[in-house]
Amino acid sequence: MSKSLEGVRVLDMTHVQSGPTCTQILAWFGADVIKVERPGVGDATRGQLRDIPDVDSLYFTMLNHNKRSVTLNPKSPKGNRIFTRLIEECDIMVENFAPGALDRMGFSWEKIQEINPRMIYASVKGFGPGPYEDCKVYENVAQCTGGSASTTGMVDGPPLVTAAQIGDSGTGIHLVAGILAALHHRTHSGRGQRVTCAMQDAVLNLCRVKLRDQQRLAKGPLKEYPQYPNGKFGEAVPRAGNASGGGQPGWIVKCKDWETDPDSYIYIITQAAAFAGLAKAMGREEWLDESHQWSTPEGRLPHLDQVFAEIEKWTMTKNKFEVMEILNPLNVPCGPILSMKELAGEPSLRATGTVVEVDHPERGKFLSIGNPIKLSESPSDVRRSPLLGEHTEEILKGVVGLSDEEIEEARAEGAV
Repeated sequence: MSKSLEGVRVLDMTHVQSGPTCTQILAWFGADVIKVERPGVGDATRGQLRDIPDVDSLYFTMLNHNKRSVTLNPKSPKGNRIFTRLIEECDIMVENFAPGALDRMGFSWEKIQEINPRMIYASVKGFGPGPYEDCKVYENVAQCTGGSASTTGMVDGPPLVTAAQIGDSGTGIHLVAGILAALHHRTHSGRGQRVTCAMQDAVLNLCRVKLRDQQRLAKGPLKEYPQYPNGKFGEAVPRAGNASGGGQPGWIVKCKDWETDPDSYIYIITQAAAFAGLAKAMGREEWLDESHQWSTPEGRLPHLDQVFAEIEKWTMTKNKFEVMEILNPLNVPCGPILSMKELAGEPSLRATGTVVEVDHPERGKFLSIGNPIKLSESPSDVRRSPLLGEHTEEILKGVVGLSDEEIEEARAEGAV
């Protein structure tokens, strides 16, 4: 079966995480992604957080599957000409440089449009237009400036960032959506366009329920938050610990062996429709009696800390998987806290290609993430990341159209 983006060529000018996340998804879908790297240096993540000396790091290899690598210095005369030819031959260019970096190389959006009017030029930025647009952004900075950190953490604790890379990878995924929309638009307009996604914007989009709650707060207390009814609300949406962002009462409770296993916990949501099943499973049918203060959602709401304390007494008698096996048939939403070790060894994730084993010529076999987006007619495969400059000659001949002599001249100049 053909790949969904077969025949689409991407000029990958990205580095580190946000941009490579975007181009890796395009590559998984079958696009020919040409990763442009500095001669002798390459993407900075090749050498970051190495676990094996002088071998591409897992940071790099897990973000650059299915790509081809060409080394190129666009600032040199021959490199500039080669880069121009690559723009002519590609459909999409993706970059996450600091503001103005490509402009300083002589490749502004206006210049790129002149070279290739069909080019889709996609950029990851830290911020959109405004007071911060020239500021440098990393993952945790995006989480802090996009509203995530201020609303994450325990009620009386400091703001917290999340381990999920919602700033970098989250923005890269948003950028894919914009690129695909622009690619479809080009089919009837015949022209490319500029696609921009700011990390602050992407994080805020992922925190939209908190912006919802900010507006609700103006009309009264947020009754599903743990601050209600005994705590205080300020002018901004507060931190809510492990309370459910969807408005249904939820919390993380301990399971058997929690004293020795830091991940022996489960998340349980006590939504009204499933509360009776939960109470019966626990042997607490008295909670359902009309005279009991917890028999209704309104009666439970001011006492959620006590409700979950009682639930925890029950879950501590069972391991997290036993709790899940009991509650799922009763339609009680719950989820065990799964560690990275457990996820890495989960057979179902291997079977679906969500976790894959990749063989690398220098580091050997390692686990990586496969394409989380599944298409029925265009399945994705996962190929290893390229070595630095591994496809330079192949691309210079097959895409740019250089002869052997011209390639040697480019090498002599330091252009590739």
